Amino acid sequence: MSKLPLKSIQGDSVGEYEFADNLLVLDKGDQAVHEAVVAYNAHQRGGNASTLSKTNVSGTGAKPWKQKGLGRARAGYKQSPIWRGGAVAHGPHPRKYKKKLSKKVTKLAFQRAFSAKVNQGEITVIEDLSVSAPKTREFAAVLKNLGLDRGGLFIVDANNDNVLLAARNVPKVEVVTAALANTYQLLRYKNVIVTKAGMEALESRLA
Repeated sequence: MSKLPLKSIQGDSVGEYEFADNLLVLDKGDQAVHEAVVAYNAHQRGGNASTLSKTNVSGTGAKPWKQKGLGRARAGYKQSPIWRGGAVAHGPHPRKYKKKLSKKVTKLAFQRAFSAKVNQGEITVIEDLSVSAPKTREFAAVLKNLGLDRGGLFIVDANNDNVLLAARNVPKVEVVTAALANTYQLLRYKNVIVTKAGMEALESRLA
């Protein structure tokens, strides 16, 4: 059993949390982690760049000048890509950059990233995460009590409106449920703080 530090929201140590070693994966999964991060970043791309093809550029269909006799290059239409104000040849159009990952690879990537956090001692378990009001200063006090001057990723079992509102203006802090936490988030933050209920949900997800 791996033992993780267990603290109260005031920052006091209240014991240790035992995490089953059979849920850890340290000997494989590096490629899965890479693929998961690439897929996540690809999903963030808007893919909404759009240029006008010659059918989309407005203008007359008349020939600019006659084909022969003027000594100039032939021209068939003013919407030509080689003309100023004309179309764009082979330009980008709205598209999706989504990459597909199998459920097995996605789970392995998350399990590998989480196992690395456990192995490196970068996960802290807290009894509960709550604030009395949706105030930034209250969540900032929680960070100070836990010694998190660089922020971190908070994983809970279920969303709490007060916590979400109090944390959203704090830099370098993200609150996510155990069901929606992903590999990229685990790698992005050095410190990962998980509630006891969140850890139970994660164990069920990893099992």
